[in-house]
Amino acid sequence: MKNSHKNLVLWYRQPAKEWTEALPVGNGRLGAMVFGGVERERIQLNEETLWDGNPRDTNNPEALEALPEVQRLLFEGKNAEATEIAGKKMMGVPCRVKSYQSLGDLFLEFPDTAESDDYRRELDLDTGIARITYRKGNARFTREVFVSAVDQIVVIRLESDKQGQITFNASLTREQDASAKVISNDTLMLEGQCSDGAVKFAAYLKAIAKGGDVSVTDQELSVSNADAVTLILSAATSYVNQKDASGDPDAICEKTFSAVTGKSCDEMRSAHVADHQRLFRRVALELGTTDAVNLPTDERLAAVKEGADDPQLFALYFQFGRYLLMGSSRPGCLPANLQGIWNEHMNAPWNSDFHTNINLQMNYWLAETCNLAECHVPLFDYMDTLVEPGSRTARIHYGAGGWVVHHLSDVWGFTTPADGIHGIWHVGAAWLCQHVWEHYRFSGDRDFLEKRAYPLMKGAARFFLDFLVEAPEGTPVAGKLVTNPSHSPENSFQKADGARSVFTYAATMDLEIVHEILANCIECEKILAMDNDFRAELESALERLAPLQISKKTGRLQEWVEDYDEPEPGHRHMSHMYGLHPGCQITLNGTPELAEAARKSLEYRLSHGGGHTGWSRAWLVNFLARFGNGDEAYQHVKDLLARCTLSNLFDTHPPFQIDGNFGGAAGIAEMLLQSHAGEIHLLPALPKAWADGHVKGLRARDGFEIDIAWKDGKLVEAAIRSSLKTSCRIRASVPIQIKCGGVPVQAEKSGQIIEFAAESGNCYWVRGI
Repeated sequence: MKNSHKNLVLWYRQPAKEWTEALPVGNGRLGAMVFGGVERERIQLNEETLWDGNPRDTNNPEALEALPEVQRLLFEGKNAEATEIAGKKMMGVPCRVKSYQSLGDLFLEFPDTAESDDYRRELDLDTGIARITYRKGNARFTREVFVSAVDQIVVIRLESDKQGQITFNASLTREQDASAKVISNDTLMLEGQCSDGAVKFAAYLKAIAKGGDVSVTDQELSVSNADAVTLILSAATSYVNQKDASGDPDAICEKTFSAVTGKSCDEMRSAHVADHQRLFRRVALELGTTDAVNLPTDERLAAVKEGADDPQLFALYFQFGRYLLMGSSRPGCLPANLQGIWNEHMNAPWNSDFHTNINLQMNYWLAETCNLAECHVPLFDYMDTLVEPGSRTARIHYGAGGWVVHHLSDVWGFTTPADGIHGIWHVGAAWLCQHVWEHYRFSGDRDFLEKRAYPLMKGAARFFLDFLVEAPEGTPVAGKLVTNPSHSPENSFQKADGARSVFTYAATMDLEIVHEILANCIECEKILAMDNDFRAELESALERLAPLQISKKTGRLQEWVEDYDEPEPGHRHMSHMYGLHPGCQITLNGTPELAEAARKSLEYRLSHGGGHTGWSRAWLVNFLARFGNGDEAYQHVKDLLARCTLSNLFDTHPPFQIDGNFGGAAGIAEMLLQSHAGEIHLLPALPKAWADGHVKGLRARDGFEIDIAWKDGKLVEAAIRSSLKTSCRIRASVPIQIKCGGVPVQAEKSGQIIEFAAESGNCYWVRGI
């Protein structure tokens, strides 16, 4: 396979004017947005634990007493009365979280105001380095910025091809709650404390010059007439965990600086690139190319908005999603929030928090398939921190065991209902548990399943065994177990009397997620041969769980257990489709009737303008890939770029949210490879626009890593590398042949499955015939 990493560069002919034009670099803990100014460079900085707020108990002692009355009213169709009581008695106290905040800005002021030319600003995804080059007079200047996961620092390198040309003043600033001071004759410090919170923070900036002079005043670090300069920046906060903000950020910064003392910029750069490429180069994607590959990224994006086809831009976008996950979610770090780690605000949109009613989960849809399993681990670590507070909320609010998370959280263990009545949504923890189960399904790591995944899953399942109630006579699912109260995320319905509500019982998404957590726990217990008594409880509850409903009027999959009208038929959330994706309760071959009902629901939603936000359109790509509709999935990937992508390729809701980047990349992978239905499906939704191409390094469940090549829209060959001893089932859209133990096995018809016993460490070649 030829090198598919060489054109993975975002580049521009001009500096960024706005934050959403700047280029992101990050190492999971530290982030920077590089503007690339010639006379004035702005590098906006983030440290992932810099959150406002502090530990607090937001549980509502009145919630449990109100629960039976709210349930009774909802079963009786008295939604407004139930909503009023729940709003007063069942919300968190308080019912808001504080914001993730910017660390501040590093400004570089260059006194030479002469005209510059031959300007280029770029981000090389293959190296994780942002670079600015330009010419002034007969001197060429180069500036590089990267954030090292190896050394835990931001590095800025300034060079010129002429001696003595590097002169600038550097300053660290923050909008509020911070001040700068001198540490030594070559080091500045920015320090502060969130005004309404517990977190203290610090950033240290040191200049290492080759030639020239370095000096420091109270507010600035000055470099004069140097041949080259390396700026290193370390940053830390006092945040230790959700209960403790007593760490020493100064000591951390000093220790970080001490660890890199004596290292050259070249050494730090080489270590950074090697670490970056160890992850990044696992996957390569080639979808074809046109002359557009020679144009700046913003011009290419503008052409796509006008209808142009640019297949390599789709590959760039896909790899940008992987790059962003690497930059915002590394082992030992917090998970990626609504903006990954890149946020310039003190009070960010939606607080840049952890929204658990799709956004946090969507951030990780690509992690396993796109060969970044290590980057998934911060989510599991974060889940561990929510168990204790989530267990208190389960007990105090619902009288239940296990643990619960509602529709958002923060770094302080917030697990209670927030932001209004739609916050009374109990399935956040159970949805998160899909991720630990999927990590096991891809890796086959039994130790992980037993020690990490199963305890989390068991706790989430325990909550629902205690919380589910039997629907009374007179309801469509009388005698069945349902959630009550319930809510389909952020959407409302209209009752027969014209009243509009968000509050009900047995919303379809609830039933799908509960079905999933119960079924997955049962499977865990079978694999681990343990907890037979608990398994019996799960099996009984699963058997009694209310089934999904297909409308007798429309044939659509209902969003709610009752066939309500939809005041917003084009709503951005498509929560009742969870069983299709990211779940697997609904599949084309396994549940054709439900799949057809889901298809009708999706078509209805689209016909009324659904998918208009970035993350919502990304979800559409995944739905359509699961339906095997490659051409329509492709159109929505194209629309994602044309309508929902900023010039630096960030997704926009609007405003910027990173989930659409991750969901879009996951959707492209889903078009090329699927394994959710107990089989490896090669090229399940390949669009005509990607007639020729190849992909290397995607992962499938049961421990497989797969390369696929295709031509004229048909499979040519695939390499299937197995890391486990397991059964392998292969499906493709063309007849295929595979050699197992030297004996060719052939599927004579398109879509026919070949099954064979795979051995760990073996590679199996599948060829289209």
